[in-house]
Amino acid sequence: MILKLLVAVTLSITVPVIAFAQKAGPTKTAPKPTITQVRKLVQMISSNKAKLKAYCDAHQLEQQIEEAERQKDGQALEALNAKADSLERQISPEYTKVMDGLAEVDPNSAEGKQFATVMKTLMSQCK
Repeated sequence: MILKLLVAVTLSITVPVIAFAQKAGPTKTAPKPTITQVRKLVQMISSNKAKLKAYCDAHQLEQQIEEAERQKDGQALEALNAKADSLERQISPEYTKVMDGLAEVDPNSAEGKQFATVMKTLMSQCK
């Protein structure tokens, strides 16, 4: 259950940003990451306090984004997505690439659950 929630939270942060970016122009679909790429990303973020803080801050924006979506507040949603995008850029280009690729993974599949388990280690470091 926690793994599904983690994948859902991760995807729900990146999907609105991707959708917003698609309005600006066509984009290519990111390739699915490998488990090695995800582990490397988690290690890179975990070992850097600034990147970890940006990651945790991005996850805290999730509730605000969901609330703006519920209220159909396009202006707030746009501002929150811009902030989330900025935080993602602070983390690293690899983070954005991996998260975009994870959108191609079914969170209920064995592969999706494996990715969620690896990503869960980052969430556990957020205070």
